[in-house]
Amino acid sequence: MKEKEVLVKVEGLSKKFCKDLKTSLWYGVKDLFTNVRGNKNVRLLRDKEFWAVKDINFELRRGECLGLIGHNGAGKSTLLKILNGLINPDAGKVTIKGRVGALIELGAGFNPILSGRENIYNNGAVLGFTKKEIDSKVEEIIDFSEIREFIDMPVQNYSSGMKVRLGFAVAAQMEPDVLIIDEVLAVGDLGFVLKCFKTIDTILPNTAMVFVSHSMPMISRICSQVILMEHGKTQFQGKDVGKAIDLYYSLFLTNETSNVVFTDNSIELKEASLENIKCENGIYKINWGDSVNLKCTIKNYSLKKMPFISFAIYDKEQRAVAEIIPINQIPKDIIPNTEIDLHFELKNLNLSKGVYNITLNASETYAISTYFKIHKAITLKVEQDLQIWTPFLIDSELKQTI
Repeated sequence: MKEKEVLVKVEGLSKKFCKDLKTSLWYGVKDLFTNVRGNKNVRLLRDKEFWAVKDINFELRRGECLGLIGHNGAGKSTLLKILNGLINPDAGKVTIKGRVGALIELGAGFNPILSGRENIYNNGAVLGFTKKEIDSKVEEIIDFSEIREFIDMPVQNYSSGMKVRLGFAVAAQMEPDVLIIDEVLAVGDLGFVLKCFKTIDTILPNTAMVFVSHSMPMISRICSQVILMEHGKTQFQGKDVGKAIDLYYSLFLTNETSNVVFTDNSIELKEASLENIKCENGIYKINWGDSVNLKCTIKNYSLKKMPFISFAIYDKEQRAVAEIIPINQIPKDIIPNTEIDLHFELKNLNLSKGVYNITLNASETYAISTYFKIHKAITLKVEQDLQIWTPFLIDSELKQTI
């Protein structure tokens, strides 16, 4: 099968910035003169300078989507601005073939005093379309953006969500060869985001896409390869999206202490643990599909009846992904100022590979009249040989081949 053409090629790309404005202006003046005869020290850092992007290399073919991930300040947006021609690199080379559509920042590329309709024509002209070509697409763009009643209003009066709608509509409906999308989709409502992804699925076979997001579900949804950036450098690069996401989360894995969300001071959690499981740096490591025994010790100060204990499991993005409701609890009498040990069996944990936090909730009955709630009572890491990232890995086997 013939490989599709390379639309984006980045070679040794680097960009440095200065932390101090006054020093930066002085360096700028000096560079104006040195660049005339060739600045041999362009790759050397001067006082107060730092590399925002350093030695980035990749190729992107038509039909491929590159995901850029990393914490704020890792260099992702700087790299996008270089790709879009907004800033020049200090070293390296960028080669892009075809029309480039970019959705980098809210309102970027829009003239705030012009209407949405006028900005559609402006953006289309920048992409190289004739007025006749834009005329044929303008109604589709307005329909897609779902802001027809505001399309003739100045963009400066648009909400952030409206700017995203119009920006994505222009960038996508113009069918560029290269589409660059920053974190802006996180601003849109769920309905519009789903609509955007449906459009991305449609145009991606004919487009090379660079996609930046802090949402790993979005990254895993559309990206065929990933670059993980840290301090301007590449920490991971490849087509193993699951491994990239796993490394991304490991950068944010901290050993925070448990925190009490609510208490009426009638009880207190003294200890929570997984029995007979090795704990390293506050994290219990188990294998996918294991059954484990959870033990918790509660100090009862004033209750006369045993509280109902339940648990919620949160993933790395602090989304509740599972609930544990032991239904065979008996509301027996208990004595104030005593400690109570409780043992729970968690059967066949089919959570996929990753780190999870368990929240403990104690109430009069399930989810009613809460006495005590503590987040991150237990942190566990599920290990599995396959690079799986989705919330669940269902136990299955092939029974028959026809």
